[in-house]
Amino acid sequence: MVSEMAQLIVTQVRSGIGAKPKARGTLRALGLGRIGRSNTLPDRGEIRGMIARVPHLVEVKEVD
Repeated sequence: MVSEMAQLIVTQVRSGIGAKPKARGTLRALGLGRIGRSNTLPDRGEIRGMIARVPHLVEVKEVD
């Protein structure tokens, strides 16, 4: 069932320089750090919550 789980491609589109420290930490936890960098993550509640903290800095695509 784990292989059937949907994936999210999270791409950083804005800089975290002016963001609050928690937002910068969330970017790091998502595996991002530079504009244009992407990471593929499982579509789980905790990942969605992290993305909800920094929606102004990232772009999300769903992959089946």
